[in-house]
Amino acid sequence: MKNKTLSTWLAFVGGPLGLHRFYLHGLDDLIGWALPIPTALGLYGLMRARGLGVDDPMSWVLIPVLGLVLAGCCLNAIWYGLMAEDRWNARFNAGLGPEAQHAGGSNWLTIIGVIGSLMVGATSLMGALAYGFQRYFEWQIELARQISQ
Repeated sequence: MKNKTLSTWLAFVGGPLGLHRFYLHGLDDLIGWALPIPTALGLYGLMRARGLGVDDPMSWVLIPVLGLVLAGCCLNAIWYGLMAEDRWNARFNAGLGPEAQHAGGSNWLTIIGVIGSLMVGATSLMGALAYGFQRYFEWQIELARQISQ
């Protein structure tokens, strides 16, 4: 029996580690095993930016990867939390008896998870895009200055 509220919170809090995928699809889920890789790369980009400064081109690529992973996991949390109860049960609790019908229901914890996912997901997506594009265009301007001199 798969609980919608737990799935929402696992995607919101543990999504970059693939916890929601393991809960819903089992330990043989390839996406669940692949999610920690871009998360680790993004964290490595943050460490590079802290150690080498924000002028490191590798961090310009890696930090937005982390933001996109966070935004994607938050989008999954929103999708899980807003899914209709009958659709949830048909997809994740198929074949279970009437005792599983309550697992697809929403409550205040589900809605709080959706709201938190919306806030964190939008912030991480906008921050990742703004950081990556700003650093790239600053680099292009600096190259243009060097050429013009």
